[in-house]
Amino acid sequence: MIKVITYGTFDLLHYGHIRLLERAKSLGDYLIVGVTSDDYDISRGKINNKQSLIERVEAVKNTGLADEIIVEEYVGQKIDDIRRFNVDIFTVGSDWTGKFDYLNDYCKVVYLERTEGVSSSMIRNESKLKLGVAGDTDYTLKFINESKYVNGVELFAVYTENERLKESISSEIVLCKSYNELIEKVDSVFLISSPKRHYEQIKYALSNNTHVLCESPIVLKSKDYDELKALAKKNNLILNEAIRTAYSTAYERMRLLIKSGIIGKVVSIDSTCTSLREYYSSDSSEKWNSICTWGPVGMLPVFDVLGIDYNSKQIISLVTDKDTKHDVFTRINFNYANACASVKIANGVKSESELIISGTKGYVFVPAPWWKLDYFEVRFEDASKNKRFFYQLDGEGIRYELVSFVNMIQGYNNHTKINDEVSSSIISVIEDYYNDIDSIIIK
Repeated sequence: MIKVITYGTFDLLHYGHIRLLERAKSLGDYLIVGVTSDDYDISRGKINNKQSLIERVEAVKNTGLADEIIVEEYVGQKIDDIRRFNVDIFTVGSDWTGKFDYLNDYCKVVYLERTEGVSSSMIRNESKLKLGVAGDTDYTLKFINESKYVNGVELFAVYTENERLKESISSEIVLCKSYNELIEKVDSVFLISSPKRHYEQIKYALSNNTHVLCESPIVLKSKDYDELKALAKKNNLILNEAIRTAYSTAYERMRLLIKSGIIGKVVSIDSTCTSLREYYSSDSSEKWNSICTWGPVGMLPVFDVLGIDYNSKQIISLVTDKDTKHDVFTRINFNYANACASVKIANGVKSESELIISGTKGYVFVPAPWWKLDYFEVRFEDASKNKRFFYQLDGEGIRYELVSFVNMIQGYNNHTKINDEVSSSIISVIEDYYNDIDSIIIK
């Protein structure tokens, strides 16, 4: 019996996939199909899959062409599989010609011509979203550049009052003279404007049938958040918060490991986010303060791991302008029934920006800058049991949050990485800061 093996993602299974499987099947008597796992695809930079692994495996199964289906999870697995299943022929599409010649040492390698005129990428791009961006910080340009890596979306127009940014934006992108003009031209928008503008900008976008991805904090008042979420639901639109750390694979795996009990009961979290770089709004005299720049990121692991039901909090800030509540440093202490947390955030004070989550069996350590999370360690009293975890992170997480946003709009995913309760709790703390609730000012 001649055994044949082939591999693929098989996202949005189409005629081209089926023809490839048919030709692979004709090469022998028994066809093994390897479907790549979500994690492995992400590690290879493929972040645009619309379907889950289970859905993709089921689609291949339903073709009736595979005698056996396996999951590809790591680099080098092809050699292991060829040996394990006594494979005679390895085959793959001709767009990979030469890539797998090294497998000739283990079996025969055959490259099959692909079906012209059809691909998963083409299907993803059939109904591209027109995306707009409104913002004046350097991050605006970074977001524009990262959007190029995401299928299914076209960065179409930008509104900025920053003249330097205007000069850096490609001539292929429409530069709008007003925010209202931007919303007229697009069907989705990313906001990196001053937090004080978010409420009005989001409300206008949602009222004009435009999906919104907004840099955190979404708004500065809890009642405004409730109103906007209700408006998004009423108009069948997506309103997502952009904390890019939440969308990284490493952050998600870290959360799952902690919830599995690997470090025991969590009793303390120390989250530090500091930088000496300042963020500016369209008015160059109005600087982003620390609690808006870093507060959402710093509080994210606290609320994700310990929950939102803390008993008390204390906000200690070094404020340089009492009128605008501009803090260059803030420390937020949270007290829970059986745990505590400390969040240090700063735009004008420097510290080691690491994350430490302490438990009764061990602790999780993420080195600075921890919010660019692609690596973390789980450490124990017995150092020989320590574990290190590495995950691919391209573009600092920007493209991952944009993929999630696009997938939700297109109906491929119905949940965000940041739930409403966490977003609401972040806004509540920031609102208390502005209202001098649980707040201490130091000089």
